[in-house]
Amino acid sequence: MKNLVSNEVPRSPRYARVALPIPLGQAFTYRVPEEMPLLPGGRVLVELGRRKCLGVIIDEEKGPPAGVPLEKIKPILYALDETKALPDELRAFLLELARYYIAPIGEVFRLGLPALERATAEELEKKGGKKLKAVGRMVQVASLSEGRGEGELNEGEPRYADLRGNALALVKRLHKEGPLEIASLANEFSTARNLLKKLQEKGLVLIERKEKLVDRFFASEVQLDTPPTLNAAQLKAVEALNRATDEGRAAHFLLDGVTASGKTEVYLHGAAHTLQGGRSVIILVPEIALTPQLLQRFRARLGNEIAVLHSGLSEPARLQMWRDLREGKLKVVVGARSALFAPVQNLGLICVDEEHDSAYKQEEGVRYNARDMALLRAHRTGALCVLGSATPSLSSEALVRAGRMTRLLLPGRAHREASLPKVELIDLTRFGPGPSGDPLLSLPLHRAIEENLAQKGQTILFLNRRGFAPSLICGDCGTIAECPHCSVALTVHRVRGARLECHYCDFNAPIPGSCPACSGKKFAEEGLGTERVEALLAESFPHARLARLDRDVASGTKSEKIVESVRRGEVDILVGTQMVTKGHDLPGVTLVGVLNADAALSLPDFRAAERTFQLLVQVAGRAGRAGAPGRVLIQTRSVDHPAVQAALHHDVKGFIAHELLVREEVGYPPFSHVALIRFDGMNEGEVAAEAQRIAQLIENTDPQVELLGPAPAPLARLRNRFRYRFMLRAKLRAPLRKALLTIVRAPLQRRVRLSVDVDPLSML
Repeated sequence: MKNLVSNEVPRSPRYARVALPIPLGQAFTYRVPEEMPLLPGGRVLVELGRRKCLGVIIDEEKGPPAGVPLEKIKPILYALDETKALPDELRAFLLELARYYIAPIGEVFRLGLPALERATAEELEKKGGKKLKAVGRMVQVASLSEGRGEGELNEGEPRYADLRGNALALVKRLHKEGPLEIASLANEFSTARNLLKKLQEKGLVLIERKEKLVDRFFASEVQLDTPPTLNAAQLKAVEALNRATDEGRAAHFLLDGVTASGKTEVYLHGAAHTLQGGRSVIILVPEIALTPQLLQRFRARLGNEIAVLHSGLSEPARLQMWRDLREGKLKVVVGARSALFAPVQNLGLICVDEEHDSAYKQEEGVRYNARDMALLRAHRTGALCVLGSATPSLSSEALVRAGRMTRLLLPGRAHREASLPKVELIDLTRFGPGPSGDPLLSLPLHRAIEENLAQKGQTILFLNRRGFAPSLICGDCGTIAECPHCSVALTVHRVRGARLECHYCDFNAPIPGSCPACSGKKFAEEGLGTERVEALLAESFPHARLARLDRDVASGTKSEKIVESVRRGEVDILVGTQMVTKGHDLPGVTLVGVLNADAALSLPDFRAAERTFQLLVQVAGRAGRAGAPGRVLIQTRSVDHPAVQAALHHDVKGFIAHELLVREEVGYPPFSHVALIRFDGMNEGEVAAEAQRIAQLIENTDPQVELLGPAPAPLARLRNRFRYRFMLRAKLRAPLRKALLTIVRAPLQRRVRLSVDVDPLSML
């Protein structure tokens, strides 16, 4: 008779907190089935309401939530991972990021996860789950049932004795090379599919469906280069980085160097030393367009074992990069802001190039700043973080002055024959238009372009406004053509047909034949955009080779093709928006023209002067990077503005000192901490009422927190949704965070959306 009494002690139920990809700040508790391993950082399939969705285990719960009946706690349905999708270090970092930005934890975890693999998705479907969005492609793969062999195949074995011709050739290939795709074998052997089936029946070959791997290596070859001799300033910076690396401590550095001072060479030396110590490296750039340029430099120095991560990658390629990084096969990753969340092992160095750039701030979803979070991740892992810029942000300057960051100075250009370009101001209140007839192509600038073309030099013209004309105005009644969904003027575009486009919601329509307000037929195209500049240049300089670089012609990785054509000397004049101000190395450029320096100064933003100065210095830095001297012409109606005057004299130190005094006087960052609370909805009255009600929750509750607003946003309507906002400002983060938690925990009218932007960069 069997013993019906078990001696085993029943295991206590286990519970886990699971983050789900929904816009809620809370995690959810699920019961972990007895046979399932509890893997923090692992992906799981769970039931939320009546639907199934993927989540990530945050950690183990000590017990069920208080007041919740045990039968109400649902079990985890399926565990996807045998190893952690989010390593412990990355998971802890993302938890802190979510806390800092008061962002939904599930949305934050998605930043560090790849898309779902096709093989895993099919496995879930077999277990009764719904069809899930996945990436990759399943292919049939053949392998020897006994596995890949060593040396030559022993044809004398009884199992292979009766094999002849192609059948024997196939077995030899699988013995030598291991598993191979059947499709590729069929291209070589016309009878491969039938032969493999017969070999499978004999038990010699195993046929499986597997996920097709993406080749992460690069199509073009790059010759390994020899490191150049460092100048004294570069050598001092590299020695400081290497010393901190060898000491194994977290450290923050500001690599403060003029344009073309050789900051990338410092990154390369720091990366090589970090890799020698067995640690990994993350290199961040603000724009995808800069990724190929920097990647080429790193490949030439460190080889092909480098991952690339940015939004321009296909999902299968991103998945393969992610896998190789998580498994430690790759130790260097280069990319835009999302590369910060790479699952690298043993992180040793993060470099943030052009650290001042606002592109590091994510403006939708989880509104994180990769520049700030790079400092946090490096601090948590005991790694180095190097912020590089010719125009350091005031935030970085404040950290240096507070002793929390060390400045590494590169005061001169790396090439001895290169010098900073000569900068001149063109006062548009005194100078009229040149032969083109447009005031933003002044006579002095026109003549300078002529001279530069005659001397075979390349020219960059910068105007931070794309399209043909910023607005279309009725000549009879003065009505401006506005977007029907947003409170902005429509921009005139002509290159792809005469159209009116909204740069916020992508609405577009043909240019009307008559004014909808007065039926008038006379229209004036006000202002100047990059399209129109290109057209004016084509008329004025018919023999010049022109190119344009803005988001209309060069979104994502396409911009590199245009930049490369300039680098090869195939372009005489490049017209562009702020995409041309980034850290492109264009040795042939000897003239830079800034068409309207006042545009950025007029924005309703306390950082307007800082951004204007950075733009002017950065675009000026494209000139004179090789032996030929550079010249920069800045057109402005504000010649006496401190930002313009500082750019005229390359006076970074003087501008920072002046701007810090101004910020301290008015109480803005870096002398305070701010958060922007935005509300939007279809009904303006409801939005305004909710903004006022939520603002009253914190008004006068803590004297350390100052309330500014509420009021309509500068862009009062976007995508048919009305927008209101208010700002919170405090000297210390703790009271600001307490106020923000009060706001996000307050019930909200369901037709109104609320978003919290901690440390906002865009005030619109």
